[in-house]
Parts: sequence; structure tokens; C-alpha cells
Amino acid sequence: QVQLVESGGGLVQAGGSLRLSCAASAGTFSNYGMAWFRQAPGKEREFVAACTGSGLSTNYADSVQGRFVISRRNDLKTVYLQMNSMQPEDTAVYYCAGGLDSRYPYSLHSMYNYWGQGTQVTVSS
Repeated sequence: QVQLVESGGGLVQAGGSLRLSCAASAGTFSNYGMAWFRQAPGKEREFVAACTGSGLSTNYADSVQGRFVISRRNDLKTVYLQMNSMQPEDTAVYYCAGGLDSRYPYSLHSMYNYWGQGTQVTVSS
């Protein structure tokens, strides 16, 4: 069983930046593909970004491409989401997810076995 704990959420003005962190309790962190999803009020959970176990391959939703960067430190068992040029439509609860297949940065939530509790991100206009 892998536990994921997100941190770094908060309130930011439009155009600002925020970095989310997700710490994992995992034996070998590089064995897990990692991703970030988000859910805005009244909307379904949507894919944001993913990376392979090595972190060398990444995948982004069109809505965040060029603004957000996912990265990981396997020695620290932590994955990050650097969010730049943030917009009010980025407001959501952000969830960290871990999957047992580390070979491909999947965008499907069904490919992820472990989920964090979520952290609120609010972007004011």
C-alpha cells in the first residue's frame, strides 16, 4: 500500500505561480508512474500531467501545456507540479496519483492505483 500526501496548495493571483509537492511512502518510488489530476466544483476529475518512473517522459493536458511542469525526485520519493502563469480556470482540488505501471505517462485515471487526499488551489482574478 502506497500513501500519498500532497502539499503546497493555496491562494494565488492570476499570472502567479505555485508548486505542489506529493510525498510518497513507497518502497522503490521509481517503480511507480506518477500523475496529477484536478477537480473543479461541479466538474469531473481531469488529467493534468504525468511522468514515468524515471521522470524522463512526461505528458500534459492541452490546457496546461507550456505552463505546468511535472518533475520527480526518486531519492526523496516526491513528485512536484510547478504551475506558472496561472489562471482562474486552474482553480480546483489537485490530486496526486501513483500507478503500478511506470513505463508510460498515462492520462487515464483508471491507470492509477493510489491517490492522495487532495490540496486546494485557488486562483483569483
